[in-house]
Amino acid sequence: MSNHDPHLHTPSRKPRLRAFGVALDGTAGRFNAITDVPGVSVGYTTLISGDGPLQVGNGPVRTGVTAILPRPTADLATPVFAGVFSQNGNGELTGTHIIEETGAFNFPVTITNTHSCGVTRDGTLRWMHKVLPAALDSGWGLPVAAETYDGFLNDINGHHVGFDHVAAALDGATGGAIEEGSVGGGTGMISFGFKAGSGTASRIIEWQDRRYALGVFVQANFGKRHNFTLRGRRVGPELTKPAIREGTPRAEKGSIIAIVATDAPFLPHQMKRLARRVPLGIAMTGGYGYHSSGDIFLAFSTANPEAALGASGNIGRAEFIPDVDIDPFFDAVVQGVEEAILNALVANEDMTGRDGNFVPALPKAWLKETFG
Repeated sequence: MSNHDPHLHTPSRKPRLRAFGVALDGTAGRFNAITDVPGVSVGYTTLISGDGPLQVGNGPVRTGVTAILPRPTADLATPVFAGVFSQNGNGELTGTHIIEETGAFNFPVTITNTHSCGVTRDGTLRWMHKVLPAALDSGWGLPVAAETYDGFLNDINGHHVGFDHVAAALDGATGGAIEEGSVGGGTGMISFGFKAGSGTASRIIEWQDRRYALGVFVQANFGKRHNFTLRGRRVGPELTKPAIREGTPRAEKGSIIAIVATDAPFLPHQMKRLARRVPLGIAMTGGYGYHSSGDIFLAFSTANPEAALGASGNIGRAEFIPDVDIDPFFDAVVQGVEEAILNALVANEDMTGRDGNFVPALPKAWLKETFG
């Protein structure tokens, strides 16, 4: 394998934000990705085909599936302590009711387009029954599946995501450096009028001579161009070009899903506290939770597996960092979310989809000139 720096480029050599010399806060992990949390892996299925006028059922297709495994496959039945927070509920993230009730979930997380959310949820159950059948032999599954809308570029009503695509994303999940941009569920997504989609980042937090990782993954599909902010600078007004070209009118339908993972020991109420800080990272980029935006966030900890499993007849014991020491982890969430969104924008190219609808990439020459 190559010796390229994963902080600067994705495995396919797409640039990441740090390749342009942008100054950032905090200390990134080895891969600057959610996969810096031990045991967490990410897989994609990307579906791109067809050009020209929309023919529902035939395309053009610009969509996919993202799979995030919170534990290694053999351990997926073991829950993770978790919390959820909805900044604006114009969207979907399944499994939230039992997370609110019990402070935990198990099985993989999937993210896709709005009209395929049920397929990825059910596909996860089919896959789990195949790879870990004992997990469903005498119980039920309530997988987490999330969505954002890609109908400006994609034949969203053609339902092109199938169970095989879900299984492929789950089977292909890996640790280490991962792709960003127009991949997986992020394939057809747009932020601030630029091509966006999948992005990730991580931070290392030192506490009491211990080192913990906190990783963030976003599917970014939100924001208006004039609000776009990069490291505190309101750059949207100077970036009126290149512009989106609308072969068909573009309705304002934007959302962002964020998944926060850590190996730091926290209790469920603390995971919810971490999830509540995600909007602050989004606001750093100019996202304000507008009406049509589904801004829904999940945070989980891989620590305390035995306590999360909660075996009958035993007193459960969990370690946790006290709330009075949680602030550096809040910093990590805000920093990671901001960078993950910007990575989704930077690791991207122009895309033309259905009906000639065109979305430009964030101009690399402008980035280099402004921050390089």
